[in-house]
Amino acid sequence: MFKKALSLEKGDDTKKKALEFSVIYELKTSYPVVLLCKIAGVSKSGFYKWARKKECPSTKQMEDQFIVSKIKECHQDPDINESFGYVRVKTWLKKVHGLVVNHKRVYRLMKENGIQAKIRVKKWKHFGRKEKYVISNNYLNREFNTKDPNKKWVTDITYLIFNGKRLYLSVIQDLYNNEIVSYQISERNDLKLVLDTVKKARKKRDVRGLLLHSDQGFQYTSKRYNLTLKRYNINASMSRKGNCLDNACIESFFSHFKTECFYRYQFNDQNQVEHAVKRYIWYYNNKRFQKKLNNLSPIEYRAKAA
Repeated sequence: MFKKALSLEKGDDTKKKALEFSVIYELKTSYPVVLLCKIAGVSKSGFYKWARKKECPSTKQMEDQFIVSKIKECHQDPDINESFGYVRVKTWLKKVHGLVVNHKRVYRLMKENGIQAKIRVKKWKHFGRKEKYVISNNYLNREFNTKDPNKKWVTDITYLIFNGKRLYLSVIQDLYNNEIVSYQISERNDLKLVLDTVKKARKKRDVRGLLLHSDQGFQYTSKRYNLTLKRYNINASMSRKGNCLDNACIESFFSHFKTECFYRYQFNDQNQVEHAVKRYIWYYNNKRFQKKLNNLSPIEYRAKAA
């Protein structure tokens, strides 16, 4: 029974030894400690040292236990959904509980307790480009910062593959605070998708005179799209051909969404995907703090500035 209990744990030596000592501690009333230590291949003095710490924890150990409880609280938050690594957990501890904890300590405690961010690495695919019609200059020119809202927006489309199906997500982001202004989901990657996204944004904000940056996708280079922007008094800007870094901010958002949300689940139908997108964008705008924004969420940053 004892050997079977030990065989259940795999990992680094520290975690394995802690489990061995824990099993010995539980069985010491039924079996001699000397025998249990011999079977486990650990020293008797090492076990008693561990047992004393368990029975009479130091101030630092009690602090560690308290911090671990808060780290678990962070990961159990349904909006965060175990997507935070130790750096973001460190910021969360300070922001939510006022705990100033060294990032190395957070890393150690998370590692010792088997707590880690559950995300999937994004797989990149390249798709060919279609014929261009109206090409705008790159007026944004990678100047992604702006002091005022509704001055510089970026937009793009990404694909969402699930259960043998494909959906397309079109998003507009305000570079002032990285807030997602509007989004639209469709089964078709067409002109209507991007126009509907622009129309949604126009209903929420004053778009007159702002700069809307995109890549050179066929929707954005269409005559109808550019005429619509002119009618709304929106200035068009486009990335250079084949240069995704010119639109890095929106690509970064898609990466966060897919690794923190979309890649982590299996979706059976379109309604489930739409619900996940809606929930994540709300979380991104309202609760996901960013270092660029002084560890505030986009909406918190905009409200504080106002």
